[in-house]
Amino acid sequence: MAVGGFELGLAFLIIGVLMLLAEISSPGAFIIVPATVMVVLGLVGMLAPDILISWWSPIIVVAVLIPTTLFTIKMYQKLAPPAPPQTTMGTSLIGQTGVVEVDVTPDSLKGKVRIANDTWSATASKMIPKGTQVVVKTSEGVHVIVEEVH
Repeated sequence: MAVGGFELGLAFLIIGVLMLLAEISSPGAFIIVPATVMVVLGLVGMLAPDILISWWSPIIVVAVLIPTTLFTIKMYQKLAPPAPPQTTMGTSLIGQTGVVEVDVTPDSLKGKVRIANDTWSATASKMIPKGTQVVVKTSEGVHVIVEEVH
């Protein structure tokens, strides 16, 4: 028994609806584009079965696929606009205060200072004990040079 356009359209519609439900349960999976194409093909197959099994099907797919893809990309960009990576550079810490977590000693990078939510290797011109509040005076590479807050 040969499958007609109506049955094929119904199958496409069911698969498309299932894919849309999957997209709703896991947004951002980008299933919405093929799901939309499947739903449209399913509706075409159910309303005009002869068109679905003709050479018009690939044209319908492209006509639905391109605008749906562009719309989806724009929609996702509005939901979550691209942002630059959030990394902290040592120079951006100058003037910020922090707390010594591991004793800071001169000419050594074994000292650790917590500034905001990050821990940085630190050095100073004099010994600064753990628990002391410090201010960043400068940075060199991946470590900071601190002074005790008075």
